Amino acid sequence: MRRTVEVAADRGALMEAGASAFVAAARAAIGAHGRFVTALSGGSTPRALFELLATERFASSVDWSRVHVCWGDERAVPPDAAASNYRMAREALLDHVPIPASQVHRIRGEDPPQVAAEAYERTLRTLFATPVGPPRPEPGARFDLVLLGMGDNGHTASLFPGLHAAREAERWVVAESVAEVGMWRITLTPVVLNAAAEVVFLVAAHDGRLRWLVDTDAAARLEDR
Repeated sequence: MRRTVEVAADRGALMEAGASAFVAAARAAIGAHGRFVTALSGGSTPRALFELLATERFASSVDWSRVHVCWGDERAVPPDAAASNYRMAREALLDHVPIPASQVHRIRGEDPPQVAAEAYERTLRTLFATPVGPPRPEPGARFDLVLLGMGDNGHTASLFPGLHAAREAERWVVAESVAEVGMWRITLTPVVLNAAAEVVFLVAAHDGRLRWLVDTDAAARLEDR
């Protein structure tokens, strides 16, 4: 996967860049193969992005009738809980755009976590017409865009450092009890995330500095900075 690093001047510019990337990916995918399948993230930074996408300036540029929305991860809570990633995206974006309800594929956080993970993997395999095996690289058979953030401890989606989900090599979705946050999480795994056509990390520092410390070999992989 080709890597680029883009630096926005401030938080507002970061949201503008994220919204523009979403619209561009949607239009490209719909033009190429008739639909756009994206995985959304949770957290405070994506909320601001979703609210911007819901404005007329950006929402009018997307054919929402051809958009399918999924999630990168979910907390083991009901969909109306304050901690629900689905609820946040619904309130900030989905309630404000004309996307068919049948094309919103939420993770059922209210179900037993293992059951929810298995059911969500079936949902994704049906969506991508891939009943077995890893995601296929063909257009329409993988995520067109995955939005990811980064937690304070370096986790993305619910792939926490040192836990099993981050090392999963076969399953697309797993459930894991995360002692650090005191709850179960259901998350997409690197198997499906790394197969996406495009992955965008939206990272903002709050009340301080954000520093990336890398060695020479790692820095050499930062192309087109």
